[in-house]
Amino acid sequence: MLALGKLLELTLAGREPTEKIQLTADGTRLHWLAEGALEINPSTTRDQGGDLLLSAGIHGNETAPIELLDRLVQRIARGELKPAVRILILLGNPEAMRRGERYLEQDINRLFCGRHEEGSGNEALRASELERLAAAFFAREGRTRLHYDLHTAIRGSKIEQFALYPWSEGRQHSRDELARLRSAGIDAVLLQSKPGITFSAYTYSHLGAEAFTLELGKARPFGQNQAVNLDRLESMLQSLIRGDAPEADGSHLDGLKLFAVSREVIKHSDHFRLHLDDAVDNFTELDQGYLLAEDIGGTRWIVEEQGARIIFPNPRVKNGLRAGILVVPTEL
Repeated sequence: MLALGKLLELTLAGREPTEKIQLTADGTRLHWLAEGALEINPSTTRDQGGDLLLSAGIHGNETAPIELLDRLVQRIARGELKPAVRILILLGNPEAMRRGERYLEQDINRLFCGRHEEGSGNEALRASELERLAAAFFAREGRTRLHYDLHTAIRGSKIEQFALYPWSEGRQHSRDELARLRSAGIDAVLLQSKPGITFSAYTYSHLGAEAFTLELGKARPFGQNQAVNLDRLESMLQSLIRGDAPEADGSHLDGLKLFAVSREVIKHSDHFRLHLDDAVDNFTELDQGYLLAEDIGGTRWIVEEQGARIIFPNPRVKNGLRAGILVVPTEL
């Protein structure tokens, strides 16, 4: 296997490879761009005109998707998986990965779309670098652009594998892309309705890619992800890489649950209180009239929506950030 196929090993060791460019026997070109960043180009005879960005490790302790990307890279480097599309692999927060932490100082996934310019420190610099790498990768005209940012969640979920679909003025959410997600084992999609500051929001709104944040189970340490079944997603990604994926048919979204954001719960001060157990699962349904949270100045969040569910509840975020999202069922 080519040495650059050991991208994860190099990243966890903090080592820079001696050779930055290597070729497989079938002409696939691997190019180490920066720490945790590998560009893979098919031979010109196989290139079908697609650009696929796969990122993981934006939160360093979300290891199942990191291991998934490692398997794909190793298969390509061994010549077992022959790409027909350009691929950019990004391991988002290498130092947090090495320490087994979600992040060190700042949540990188809150630092895109210009937010890193308001901050400082290594994670703000890394968010800027990830934007630059993605923009350079998607700079070629006339090619399809697709980005999957792979995550696992802090807590369990009533719906284990789900996606967040960013929003951008003037763009419609794609039924075909939703059908592709359904075929990959994704059970629910949150359709966002305002600009975001995540990595997938950046590639969707600024670079014109179809982009998704995928939540793929609960975060566990490296080597302890046996309970996270990513077989369907891995199979779909291999088909995309080989260029033999069947055409997605958006007329059939059977079984895919769609949700819309009703409200975001924003933590304004250290007096913020979220009235949920720390172990509550994502997509837990809340009764109408339930007092969800309180904050300074008599601010109260009371559940008014029918069928409302909570996702990403986290009272320990920094002041000014989102401490949870209330979502409701919707249709496309």
